[in-house]
Amino acid sequence: MAFVGKDLRQTRGEEWCTLTFMRSALLLLLSCALVRPVLHGAQSVPAAVPEDYSGMYSFLRDGEFVQITVEEKGRVTGFISRFGDSESDKGVFMNQFFKSGKLEDNKLNFTTDNVHGVWFEFAGAATRGPGKKPDEDAYYLLRGTLTRFSTDADKITTSQVRIVEFKSFPRDAATN
Repeated sequence: MAFVGKDLRQTRGEEWCTLTFMRSALLLLLSCALVRPVLHGAQSVPAAVPEDYSGMYSFLRDGEFVQITVEEKGRVTGFISRFGDSESDKGVFMNQFFKSGKLEDNKLNFTTDNVHGVWFEFAGAATRGPGKKPDEDAYYLLRGTLTRFSTDADKITTSQVRIVEFKSFPRDAATN
């Protein structure tokens, strides 16, 4: 048998060299494919979605509620809708908007405007409640200390502190 242009030893050497190169390249690719997920594993796991505590919660009496909206950078806006309890507004339904409010992680604080000499401060936490889904009562809870301040006609300010737990109202399924 005669080979044209190359002898048998050169042909077998080139085949061996090419086969070794291909095996090495395949091994390198497989190694890279296996190592990449290990090196970048933390990046491929999706970050936990922060809870959205925005919504309506019970307040002190039936028919009263707190509406909170968590905005960018933990800013909280909202209001308390409640029945008046002073001589000038007894039984009148009124809104007291938040003067300030902040949510850091799950720590919630807000202060309302003064309406007819009364304002509130809340300091506590927003947590998951016993509700199983957002469209159930008490999916979220606001637990903490509520302080009611009142100023009388003589400009004397008094305060009443109580431990509270406000339960979220069911969310509309269309907003989830």
